[in-house]
Amino acid sequence: MSNPSNLAANQPTVSPLADNAKTDSDDLAAAKRMAIDAAIAADDRKASDIRILQLSDISYIADFFVIVTGFSNTQVRAISRNIELALEEKWQRQPLRTEGQTEGSWILQDYGEIIVHIFMPDERDFYDLEAFWGHATEVDFDLTEASPADRNS
Repeated sequence: MSNPSNLAANQPTVSPLADNAKTDSDDLAAAKRMAIDAAIAADDRKASDIRILQLSDISYIADFFVIVTGFSNTQVRAISRNIELALEEKWQRQPLRTEGQTEGSWILQDYGEIIVHIFMPDERDFYDLEAFWGHATEVDFDLTEASPADRNS
């Protein structure tokens, strides 16, 4: 009969927490890249004041908010469509839900891990999500460094 303590000593040590941490880290990195891709798509339609907030450490709502401004209802809708097309093409993802397309003054696209807010200036000032989520970390990104391949893929 084998000694149970010897059997345990010969087994490889696997920490499920370590595996989950790597997966969570990989998922967060992918969500960040998707948020940046949404920002690039918004920039392609001349969105202004593009900001990405990381919420993953402070809320379960989403990992990232992408917040942008458009200056007409038509531009807000065009930004929304371009983001949807870009994320569908690059990530094979459609929003889980979209709100506000009829009015066009604030469109919300919920992708689960990222939520995109496309505002007209008055609505953005009124709701002031950056202040409400002021304890979130703002993600630094540079739209000018996005390669043409990134913009078209």
